[in-house]
Amino acid sequence: MRIVVFSHSIRSDWNNGNAHFLRGVVTDLQSRGHAVDVYEPRNGWSVQNLAADAGPGMVDAFKTAYPTISALEYDPEALDLDRALDEAQLVIVHEWNPPDLVRRIGAHRRTHRYRLLFHDTHHRSVTDPASMDGYDLQDYDGVLAYGGSLRERYLSAGWARRVWVWHEAADVRVFRPTIGDVEEGSIVWIGNWGDDERTQELWEFLLAPVQALRLKASVYGVRYPPEATGALRLAGCSYEGWLPNFKVPQVFARFALTLHVPRRAYAHELAGVPTIRPFEALACGIPLVSAPWQDTERLFTIGKDFLMVRNRREMIASIRDLLNDTEMAAELSAHGRRTILNRHTCAHRVDELLGIYRELERSDSPSASESAKEMIS
Repeated sequence: MRIVVFSHSIRSDWNNGNAHFLRGVVTDLQSRGHAVDVYEPRNGWSVQNLAADAGPGMVDAFKTAYPTISALEYDPEALDLDRALDEAQLVIVHEWNPPDLVRRIGAHRRTHRYRLLFHDTHHRSVTDPASMDGYDLQDYDGVLAYGGSLRERYLSAGWARRVWVWHEAADVRVFRPTIGDVEEGSIVWIGNWGDDERTQELWEFLLAPVQALRLKASVYGVRYPPEATGALRLAGCSYEGWLPNFKVPQVFARFALTLHVPRRAYAHELAGVPTIRPFEALACGIPLVSAPWQDTERLFTIGKDFLMVRNRREMIASIRDLLNDTEMAAELSAHGRRTILNRHTCAHRVDELLGIYRELERSDSPSASESAKEMIS
């Protein structure tokens, strides 16, 4: 099958978490014999920021971990959809694409036979719902939403008629336990600062515990303003800047445990959406302590896959327990990795995606149409 994906970028993961998941999904699809073309706009903002931050040579560094993936860069003003979508059977358009491109692809779908899905992996449906009204999805077969609460947003707002829950997952070809020299009492947090979307939470669940326990801590990520890096230094954290996502397993191998601090939207309005970081951490076999979020879809077993805390006091206690009880930490990491391997790999999500495709194909088959007529009559 020929599959075409329109992403913001698959080459750059600079503040672009969708690239993590997309790389794993594309690789798995390719391993099954599918032809996958990934289009991204030339000089997109993530690529530009990555080049400015780490140097132009780092833009294609992901190929060391994903040698089979190539990006087809296009000029939005000159994109020939007839050529790009020739013989396509499944087309996926990510939510970070501009509304005009989303509309153009939908209009193209009216006169061509392929399945067309919109993919949303962001919190804009609750933080900026007005902007979602600018997307014309009437010609799309449906939406892939990375959580049940996001699915309900689409349906209740009338943005789409059909929405499937399609959680992110870990690419276990890349994210797996790695041997490293762990520093005693060390902790790492990997994540971007953002636009005041979790500033208070980072103080409570990262900076204050590190300072109280006098730990060796390192922080990786981008979009940290001077006041944020200053706060890290004050708390005793070393700020390391951007980290290529495919190098995360090697970094985890040097630390005793890691933390998950979800953005405010995921902790409250978008229940059941953990984002991709916990999946990747558990796949790497590192003990994980999470700030609160609601696992309404029972993706994990809290207390066995990872620890979840409600406040600063509980975070301090949980970190102390894991650092002092190596058997507890080992059991936690082993259970968490088993859960990923059993339920939350990119291969599992590809199975789900292909199942959605088959469902759509069956719904339009002549036999399905005849059955529907018989039911009506």
